[in-house]
Amino acid sequence: MFSGAWIGDKYHIRGPILVFNALLAIIGLPIMGFHDNDNVRYFGVFLVVAGANANIPAAMTYQANNIRGQWKRAFCSASLVRTFDPAESQKLQWLTFIQVGFGGIGGIAGSLVFRNQDKPDYVPGIIACIACNGLIITVVALESIYFHLQNKKQLRGEKLIENYAGFRYTL
Repeated sequence: MFSGAWIGDKYHIRGPILVFNALLAIIGLPIMGFHDNDNVRYFGVFLVVAGANANIPAAMTYQANNIRGQWKRAFCSASLVRTFDPAESQKLQWLTFIQVGFGGIGGIAGSLVFRNQDKPDYVPGIIACIACNGLIITVVALESIYFHLQNKKQLRGEKLIENYAGFRYTL
């Protein structure tokens, strides 16, 4: 978590940190869920916990770095929903990024995919967690492409991002 924060601040990146943490969890989940040796499974637990826990502050920082204005940032952090500016909302409805708010839904979904009848392997739960981490990677990739294109337009003087001449998205 701390090394991700240090790297993100030093190189002004956030998306790759999110992707790295999601990949860490994707690697750890099958190890934790399907290996025969308990010591190896325990190692998988460490990978999953490291990836999942480090992605909470990484996701919040990614959201906060790409929003300008104290009140807008506070509202987005409080509601934990990140949307694009209203002028582009019709074009980008498919790219709406709901961040940590899925954590609340995750508690409900967890009780549905980690069922008693699936123990001890909990295959549906492990697969659901892998799929959610894959979704993180997909959303970050799509947003990074969008942010990159918007930053290029801003550099050419074709667009104001967040209605401020010097603002650029953090990738």
